[in-house]
Amino acid sequence: MAATEIWHNPQCSKSRTAKAVLEQTGADYVERRYLDNPPTAAEIRGVLGKLGLEPWDITRTAEAQAKELGLAKWGKAPADRDRWIEALATHPRLIQRPIVITADGRAYVARDEKSLDALR
Repeated sequence: MAATEIWHNPQCSKSRTAKAVLEQTGADYVERRYLDNPPTAAEIRGVLGKLGLEPWDITRTAEAQAKELGLAKWGKAPADRDRWIEALATHPRLIQRPIVITADGRAYVARDEKSLDALR
């Protein structure tokens, strides 16, 4: 079974908290600093499938890059999905963090107590 993976930004307190939970539980995990090693569009699609979310659901729309791209005006229909995924792959700072993909194939945007509890 593969190790759990965390898409981690060490400058983010929520990301550091999720990483600490993984360490406290003794989880076998791989830290992916996704700003240095961005996920591909295919990887983002895979994670979205595991999350059961759409790309706009995991997009940090308050980021300066999001405003520069005009994301607030982008459509959120199935036909718009690839455009959003490409934006996330090209601008990984727009990806909500942290994302944890567990060894058994589940995924969480680990920003709240409920998702953190699922990692424990």
